[in-house]
Amino acid sequence: MKEFFIRLLRLLFGLFLYAFGIVVTLNAHIGYAPWDVFHVGFAKTTGISIGTASIIAGAVIGIVAVLLGEKLGLGTILNMVLIGIFLDLILRLSIIPQAGNFVLGTIMLIIGLFIIALASYFYIGSAFGAGPRDSLMVALTRKTKLSVGVCRGTIELLAVFAGWMLGGMVGFGTILSAFAIGFCVQTTFKLLKFDAGEIQHETFGATFKKLFHNEEEQLMEEPVSKDN
Repeated sequence: MKEFFIRLLRLLFGLFLYAFGIVVTLNAHIGYAPWDVFHVGFAKTTGISIGTASIIAGAVIGIVAVLLGEKLGLGTILNMVLIGIFLDLILRLSIIPQAGNFVLGTIMLIIGLFIIALASYFYIGSAFGAGPRDSLMVALTRKTKLSVGVCRGTIELLAVFAGWMLGGMVGFGTILSAFAIGFCVQTTFKLLKFDAGEIQHETFGATFKKLFHNEEEQLMEEPVSKDN
């Protein structure tokens, strides 16, 4: 049980840090990352918050991934909900200033990407399952037999195009994000000596069974008190 809560705290911290990194990249104001182009465009068109747009998009993507045969984890579910909630909270608090020029914006964007990479270390390391967008990428790779790179690139290009049509900001930052995020993640994981490929993610069903099965075992092992 102690191990479960340590992993859960790691997951929650990773998701908060992920949202924090996204806000830094948004406030760089030189073009949003591919999925954020869509979230912002969706939010502008519908009049909802960016966080709510992220939650709705994540939920729809998660459902599609399930229909394509992917099994979701607790981390997938919390990813759908909490990143959006944290996004709105951080944006509402206005604790991260907006960049005033292109150079500062570029620096902020790179910092934001490294924050997202560090968040991925905590989030993936919790082993509670991949996020909905990653689950969709894996599902499409399995179904189409195309490479991960092709599937991920196609998904993100579609997200950028749809977001741009809805009014999301596309710019130099969009291109930089698409190419630099891999480098930031690889560098961060290497510095922390973390191999994401060694992580065995739990499905939601496995986590539920482990958690409640352990509780049943503990109850059965407790001595029964007798009245004198």
